[in-house]
Amino acid sequence: MSRPRIYNIIFYGLILFFLTIACAYGYDDGFASARKIESEHFSILLAAQVEYAQLAQRLNMTQVDRIMVDADAKAGPLSTLSEMLDILFSRVCNTLDMQLYSFKGNIKICKDYEQLNTIYKNLFSKDLGGMVSFYVYDLNTIYVSAGSFKREVLGHEIAHAVISHYFVVQPPMKAQEVLAGYVEYQLREATK
Repeated sequence: MSRPRIYNIIFYGLILFFLTIACAYGYDDGFASARKIESEHFSILLAAQVEYAQLAQRLNMTQVDRIMVDADAKAGPLSTLSEMLDILFSRVCNTLDMQLYSFKGNIKICKDYEQLNTIYKNLFSKDLGGMVSFYVYDLNTIYVSAGSFKREVLGHEIAHAVISHYFVVQPPMKAQEVLAGYVEYQLREATK
C-alpha cells in the first residue's frame, strides 16, 4: 500500500473517531449548568428549583442504616445528602451481595415529572409510562424527579447500576428487575 493511501485511511479514521466522541457527548439533558455535589460513589446534579435540604429529608437515612453497612457509627448524625447516598449505595450492595468498591456514577434529580419525561422521551423516543425514575447504562446515570426522591426508588435504580457493573455480561432485563425489586422491597420493609 502506498504512503498517501495510508495517510488518507488514518486521516478519515481520526475524523470518524472524533465525530463519534462528539455525538456521544452531544446530548444535552438540561443539567449542563446544574448544581453539582460529589460523593464517593456519585456525582449528584440538581435541577434549578430542587432544594438540597428537602432531598436529604426525603431520603430518610438514619444511624441504623449506617450501622447496617458497618460504617463508623460514632461519626455523628447523617447530615449530608452525599453521605446518605453513599450509605444507601452500600446498603444496596450488601442486599445484593455484590460489592463494587470503585464505582462512580451520576444521579440527576429533575425538578418534576415533566422534566423527567422529556429527558426519557429524548433518549428513547417514548413516554415514561408511569415510571418515576430510570437508569441509563450507556450514560451511567440515574434520573429521578425530586417528587419521587425516596430511598426505595433510588435503591431500585442503584441496584440496576450495581447489577450492570458487577457482571461482565449483562443479565436479562427481567432478571435485573426482579433483583432491583427485591432491593426496593428490603428498603421499604426496613422503614416500617
